[in-house]
Amino acid sequence: MASTASTKKPSTNGRAKRVVKTFCEFFAGIGLVREGLASSGWQCAYANDIDPKKAEIYGARFGASDHFHLGDVWETDKVVEQIPGAPFMATASFPCTDLSLAGHWRGINGEHSSTFFGFVRVLESLGNRKPSVVVLENVAGFITSNDGKDFAAAVKSLADLGYWIDALLLDARYFVPQSRPRIFVLGVHDRLGPAKSLRPAQAVLFGDARQQMPPVGPLRPMKLVSLMRKVTLPTGWLALNVPTPDENRRPLDDLIDLDDEQEWWDEAAVTKHHDMMSERHRRFVDQLLVDGGLHVGTIFRRKRHGKTRAEIRFDGIAGCLRTPRGGSARQIVIILDNGRLRMRWMSPREYARLQGADDYPLLGNTNQMLFGFGDAVCVPAVRWLDQTILTPLFESAVHKRGLPCRTT
Repeated sequence: MASTASTKKPSTNGRAKRVVKTFCEFFAGIGLVREGLASSGWQCAYANDIDPKKAEIYGARFGASDHFHLGDVWETDKVVEQIPGAPFMATASFPCTDLSLAGHWRGINGEHSSTFFGFVRVLESLGNRKPSVVVLENVAGFITSNDGKDFAAAVKSLADLGYWIDALLLDARYFVPQSRPRIFVLGVHDRLGPAKSLRPAQAVLFGDARQQMPPVGPLRPMKLVSLMRKVTLPTGWLALNVPTPDENRRPLDDLIDLDDEQEWWDEAAVTKHHDMMSERHRRFVDQLLVDGGLHVGTIFRRKRHGKTRAEIRFDGIAGCLRTPRGGSARQIVIILDNGRLRMRWMSPREYARLQGADDYPLLGNTNQMLFGFGDAVCVPAVRWLDQTILTPLFESAVHKRGLPCRTT
C-alpha cells in the first residue's frame, strides 16, 4: 500500500523547525574536544568535569557559563537536570588511569576509569532525550586492558542502550608532531535507523560480529578488528567508511622555543641525563655533536631493567604527552646546536602547541597546566573526526528528517 504520510517539512508556528548542532562534553577537562568541534558550528549544551583547576582553564577559554557542571558524573539526577533538550551528540574522554601502567592495569572497574559507567547511567536516565551519537576517547590500552574485556564491557553497555558501534585507532601524529595513538569509539543510536539513514558510501553495517568485518588498516589494526570480531552486540557493528588521514603536520622545530630565555638546565643536570642514556643513544648524540648543525629532539625517562634511562628521539616526533606524575612522565627538550648540548623541561606552551591548541590560555602553576594539556585530546584529531564522521552523521540525520539545520 502506498504511504499516505505528508511530504511537507515539519513546522512550528508557520516556520520550519531548525535542528541545532548541539553536544554534551563529559569529562571535559580543559575543553579541547569543544575546541576541535567549534570550527564547524557545534554548540556545547552541557559540559562536565570534577577537577576545579581544569575547569578554571576551560572557563578562561570559553568564558563563564552556567552550562558547565563542576561535579561528579555519578550525580545522575543533577547531571540529567542540567542537560537541556535532546543534544544530538555526547562526547566522553573518561579517565584512562586504570587502563594503563599508571593505574596498575586495574581496568575499567578501577576507581577512576569506572566513571565511564556513571556516564552510561546518565545516558540511560535521559530516556528518549539520549544523544543520537556518542563518542568515547581513551588510550590505546583500552583495547588490551583485561585481555579486551574492558573494551567489550564498554561497547556492550552502549549497545544495550540502542547504539550501533564502530571503533578507530587514530594517532595525533597525522596532524601534529606528537605520537599519541587514541581509541575512538563511536555509537550511532538505532533511532537514526543506521541501515537506512547512512548512505552506502558512509558505512557498512554488520548485525553480528561474526560476519565480515572491515579490512585491517592503519585506523583499524589487526588487534582492534580481532577484538571486534569476538564481541557480539545486541545492535551490531557499524563500519564507517573513512579514509586514512594524510600526514600534514608542522615540523617539531617550529613548536619548540630555542631562545636563551628558556629555563635551560645547568651543566650538571645535562651531564646527568647524558649519562642516563643507553650506550647506543649516547653514541648517537655524541656523533651528532661532532657532525654539527641544529638537531631538535625529545627525551622521556623510563625504567628499564631497574634503571632509569633517558630515551631520546630525533625523528621529528615528540613522545606522547602525559601528566606530570613524579616528574619522570614529563617531556624533556634536547637541543644539539653546532656542538652545544642543551636540555630542559618542555614548557606548558609547547604542550599546548603539540596538542594543536597554540594560543590556549595558560593559568595556574606549571603542573596544573601540564596536567590540563597532558590529559587532553589533540584538537586537530577531533577536527578531522568531526569533518570526516560527526558532521556528516548530523547532516545525514537532518536530511532524513527533512529539516533545515542551524549551526550558529
